[in-house]
Amino acid sequence: MKIAVFGRSFNEDAEIYVSEFFDILYKNGIEIAILDTFSLFLNKKKIKTYTQKTFNNLSDLSQFTYAISLGGDGTFLETVSYIKQNEIPILGINTGRLGFLATTPKHKIKEDIALLLNHEFDIENRTLLKIDSDLELFNGLNFALNEVTIQKKDSSSMIVVHAYINDIFLNSYWADGLIISTPTGSTAYSLSCGGPVVMPSSTNFVIAPISPHNLNVRPLIVSDDSVLSFKIDSRSKNILISSDSRYKTCTSDINITIKKENFKAKIIKPKGYDFLITLREKLNWGLDQRN
Repeated sequence: MKIAVFGRSFNEDAEIYVSEFFDILYKNGIEIAILDTFSLFLNKKKIKTYTQKTFNNLSDLSQFTYAISLGGDGTFLETVSYIKQNEIPILGINTGRLGFLATTPKHKIKEDIALLLNHEFDIENRTLLKIDSDLELFNGLNFALNEVTIQKKDSSSMIVVHAYINDIFLNSYWADGLIISTPTGSTAYSLSCGGPVVMPSSTNFVIAPISPHNLNVRPLIVSDDSVLSFKIDSRSKNILISSDSRYKTCTSDINITIKKENFKAKIIKPKGYDFLITLREKLNWGLDQRN
């Protein structure tokens, strides 16, 4: 077993848990390699990792059995962007805040690593979005686990997003922008814009407008076999396109097509974890004093 460890900077209050994490791997004789930029940060923090082995974003990751993301949900999304089509199963350890994707809390590191080593876990296959356009957007990282957004920029004026499903006109959205979300991303930006919560295994996308100017415009759920295409009108020359944590300023004459990516993100869920539990604990789903 060989594990790739991903991470980025963390606060001082997480240092004791990060040290514990590397101690546990070492005591269990697990061979690891650390993302080179993260390794430099750990050295500065004087965190003992028991290894000098590193890798970079150009490395062949197929040699690894599992990947561990050490951080918050942003770190987890970044880990997915490194793994790409290798489809290495990822365990997310939360040293950040909410931790919706990184489900292992700091105080359960030892317990969940034991479950990983004993193969007591499930793997969830999560759908990704694929972005095609007539402009190079994200240096080959044209996929997203959470969502793709089309947003206004450089102006307080709304934009108009003309949306099509399988080349059939859907609607012209007069809004600050539009979110196209996977089931995984339904609990992220889409949720804060009034979108529905979608079970992770669902075969759907969500189209959710950002601050629409029409009271009768609501989020829409579509099949993930759909091909979505968009054209934008804007008073400003520029708009902003984002893909998870990546973003790019583009001219409004860009044409964008979004569909299901042909590979998936594999998320490790140790025994005892469930999406419904996460909903209740992280988002206070159904919280009512009568319960």
